Amino acid sequence: MPSALWPYVTPGIPDHLFERSPGIPMTQREIRLTILSQLQLEADSLLWDIGAGTGTIAVESALLCEGGSVVAFERDPDVVALIEANCARFGAGNVEVVEGNAPDCLHDRTDRPTRICVESSRAIAQILETAWGALAVGGRIVATANNLEALYAVSEGFARLQVRQIEVVQASINRLERRGTNQALAAIDPVFVLSGARLD
Repeated sequence: MPSALWPYVTPGIPDHLFERSPGIPMTQREIRLTILSQLQLEADSLLWDIGAGTGTIAVESALLCEGGSVVAFERDPDVVALIEANCARFGAGNVEVVEGNAPDCLHDRTDRPTRICVESSRAIAQILETAWGALAVGGRIVATANNLEALYAVSEGFARLQVRQIEVVQASINRLERRGTNQALAAIDPVFVLSGARLD
């Protein structure tokens, strides 16, 4: 569902079009595209976006899934307001924003997501276990790791939960930036994107 700010059916909204707040993490466009491709969204998908940050994944997913919906979980009330502002900015009316700490805020949910995105968190093992218990059979889970410790925790969690069809992508991206009178390639911090399916 294209919006006035992004009148295209393809994902990849430029970072500068989102509202941002200092210190609030944002999944940058190239990493976001990798995550979206691994989610393998369908028109009616129900996505849980756990640790939604600025709300970029939630917004892009909502625009792609006209007949579906997104639940964005975020613990910081100021960040919740930022997610809501970005949803309004792009006309993503099929996003529910939930304020709360994961995994605690996941326990009372009665919906069964078909897709789950988990971005790096200190409680990643517990979040993965709770989220996996809610994931519908045939659904997909995607988790990111921005350091080796998080990569190990997600890998161990996927193995323990018997996630199937696992893929691991290490996204290393450079962007052309102007520095004074010159242009140079600036590296975006590398991120591991792990994905898999629940088959039973």
